[in-house]
Amino acid sequence: MPSGKSTSRTASLHIEAQCWATGLRHVIGLDEVGRGTWAGPVVAGAVCLPPDHHDLREVLTGVRDSKTMTPRQRSRLAETIHSTAVAHGIGQASSAEIDAIGIVPATRLAMQRALEAAGCSPDYLLLDSIQWPDLTIPHQSIIKGDALSLSIASASVLAKVFRDDLMREYDQHYPGYGFGQHKGYGTPQHHAALREHGACAIHRQSFAPIRNLEISQPPLPGEMTP
Repeated sequence: MPSGKSTSRTASLHIEAQCWATGLRHVIGLDEVGRGTWAGPVVAGAVCLPPDHHDLREVLTGVRDSKTMTPRQRSRLAETIHSTAVAHGIGQASSAEIDAIGIVPATRLAMQRALEAAGCSPDYLLLDSIQWPDLTIPHQSIIKGDALSLSIASASVLAKVFRDDLMREYDQHYPGYGFGQHKGYGTPQHHAALREHGACAIHRQSFAPIRNLEISQPPLPGEMTP
């Protein structure tokens, strides 16, 4: 039964509804997190929502651009997305892969891996603001897709929860950088830690803030000051 909660801050299903109306069943939303960070992987989520679910926006109330949600909201709604979706998957590309091929190709690689992890043959893909010229699956790239597509927003939430958890784990392996707080983004705290400790194994060596570090030989993790 509908809960009566407002869905005004929930991403739209208008694009998915148009796809479903033409007979497309497996419409998968794709989104990434961590594209602009200085450290850690870029992570993509893939979510296929059920076309026959009559109250999806009610069930997924509050799912929107993951950056506008609190950690508690994301964690709670990630569980609901898992139980509601027809299929879902997570893919990532490491900092080493980003350095080797570039951030945009690495983002596409993470999305491809998310699709493979979902294990669902897509009829149509909804992408959040990324161009994928050699993609053979029918698709569209949508500016602000995580506000305009509930599938993309759901993928954004799953990817954000996964990556934040991963960066908290890295915080234990590489103390002193504050990965558990800033998740690898370019904050003053992160910049200060880089100047003190140098780069570690999960930093993106091709990104200018790391590439331009005056300290070229980083200490081993055990030699860093927590």
